This record gives sequence, C-alpha cells and structure tokens, in this order.
Amino acid sequence: MPPRTARRLVTAAAVLAATLPGAASCAVGPERATPVGVVAAASPAAAPAGSASPAAPVVPARVPETLSFTAKTLDGTAFSAAALAGKPVVLWFWAPWCATCASQAWTVAEIAPKYRDTVPIVGVAGLGEQKAMKEFVTEFDLAGTPQLDDRSGTLWRRFEVVEQSTFVIVDRDGRVVHQGFLDGESLTRQVDALARG
Repeated sequence: MPPRTARRLVTAAAVLAATLPGAASCAVGPERATPVGVVAAASPAAAPAGSASPAAPVVPARVPETLSFTAKTLDGTAFSAAALAGKPVVLWFWAPWCATCASQAWTVAEIAPKYRDTVPIVGVAGLGEQKAMKEFVTEFDLAGTPQLDDRSGTLWRRFEVVEQSTFVIVDRDGRVVHQGFLDGESLTRQVDALARG
C-alpha cells in the first residue's frame, strides 16, 4: 500500500473514532431560511475581487439567484459565486469535526482539480472554529478547491442546509438539481455527467 494511502486510512480512522460519540449531533445545523429562488439579474459589480488572474473574470449578464452571493474563503480572499454562472456548480457543506465529511474529503480532493473548469466544487465550511477548518483543509489536501468560511451560517441558512455533509448541485441554469448526501462514487458519477453536458 502506498504511504499516502496508508496515511489517509489512518487519518480517516482517527477522525472516525474521534467523532463517533458525537455522530448524533452531525444532523444539527443552522435554522432553516426561506428557500433560494432561481432567476435574478446581476449587477456588473458582482465580479469577484481577488481573482487568480490580473483581469477580472467576465460575469454573465444573467446570474441566477442561487449564485448571487459573496463570501470570504478560509484564507480571507473575497469570493463571488456570480463568476460561476453558466456552469454547473457543486457546493459542499461540511464541518471540520464530521467523520462523514472527512471520508468525502478524499473524493473531493481527488476529483475537484479534474473538473475545476467544467464543474467547480466549492466547499462551504461551517459549524466549527476557523483554525479547525483550516486544519481540515490541510489534512485532506483541499487547498486547491475554494473553501468558504461560513462560521456565521449565512450560506447554510440560504440553502436550507440543516446537516452535514450535504451537497447542493446547481445546474447551468441555476436550478438546484440535488441537495443531500452523496457518497464518493455517486458524487463522482454526478460531476462527470454534468461535465459531459
């Protein structure tokens, strides 16, 4: 067995052992909010600050309401979901102490780079301390995937997420086509299907 795989198995087992006593609390999340609608016009100011390239990305004229939000990443960078309009997007709501999230993190870390340009995966970290969230990202090699700091629960309420790990899949038109649990195989299959069109 390669050393990295062995390390991942040991880490996953340790996370699972540490979190099993609190598994009943895994289903607790921020209170429900009004559901997100679908179509809303975006203003030109919706372009993200701090994008990777010197020129700001072109934001489509029509940004669905589902992607009309901004946030900060765990490293403090401004993030605008409007820049993802016109693509299918996967939002992954996770908590740093969640054993299920830890097991799914390996799949996210593996497939996110492959689909970065066709089906972006964006982590939405909540229900924990920022230090623990950053350690989770480091431990599971998630630094190459945007990870939003949602300690306030704003996005969790916006998308009516009440437990983790929850995947919210938004299609090209801004419609939520899946919201709930996905194991690694199901997530990979859905992302691959979205990428193919």
